Amino acid sequence: MTALLILPLLLPFALPALARRALDRLAPVAALWAVTVSAVTLAGCSLAALGAFFLTGLLTLPFFAALGELVRPLHTASDGFVLPLAALSIGALAVCGWSLARSVLRQTRAFRAARTQAGRGPAAGDLCVVDSPSPDAYALPGRPHRIVVTTGMLRSLDAAEREALFAHERAHNRGGHHFFLAAAELAAHCHPALQRVRDVVRLAVERAADEAAASAVGDRRLTARAIARAALAGQGGAAERPAFVSGAASGPVPRRVQALLAVERGRRRAGGWAAALLVACAGLSCAAAATGMIDFHHRVEVAQGEAER
Repeated sequence: MTALLILPLLLPFALPALARRALDRLAPVAALWAVTVSAVTLAGCSLAALGAFFLTGLLTLPFFAALGELVRPLHTASDGFVLPLAALSIGALAVCGWSLARSVLRQTRAFRAARTQAGRGPAAGDLCVVDSPSPDAYALPGRPHRIVVTTGMLRSLDAAEREALFAHERAHNRGGHHFFLAAAELAAHCHPALQRVRDVVRLAVERAADEAAASAVGDRRLTARAIARAALAGQGGAAERPAFVSGAASGPVPRRVQALLAVERGRRRAGGWAAALLVACAGLSCAAAATGMIDFHHRVEVAQGEAER
């Protein structure tokens, strides 16, 4: 059981490289779905493995075995490692819980502040203009969705570039990209290796919105120019926003501009392998976690006298 449950803790370290390859080979929307689902799956499996280690160690102690109505304490083939692994697991779970709680509180405050600021400015449909000299623009989820842009950003772009920028931000809200970003943020707090995957998800979100904006305005070069100028204008620093809110200059802008201007060739041919590797990684983690949990449940039943070895 121990060997099986260690696998879900190791597989997330392979995901950042696979995620970057998937984004390079797949269409942005397909890569976004594949990487996010894989990250959430691996995060859940790693938490399940930590929980199994903790419960196993707990039930090897006579006091907790009695509380669990076990006839005798739980026995495993690796008893010498159970208690140290259980101690490490409870520590890791505590750190994850504390980090996640802090992040949720911080982002909730930032989201409320952003909604309050957006409500103060004049609105035209879903567009809300904030009077600020600092150039900034972002898609704000909620009811209703808002596209927030500062007067400083409006002055930094010409009319055509502003339309491309608005199309980009509307694509974020229309595509529900805040859900993907929130899922990646949650996964990043469950395993340290998934913090790098969070950056890949953010880039995939921006690439998907870039492609949608280019289709909406019918000009890839104009979209690339609008993104580049918005990023240059916003270099002075944007207001603090939740991690699930997409800004105009998010992600590595040079890569986004290059992708818009590049002619896509041969991407679909290798894309299937990138998706297959992500699926295999997630599937292997699920299989290992499920098998380990089934074995743990069987051992508990044996210790309760309800099943034979």
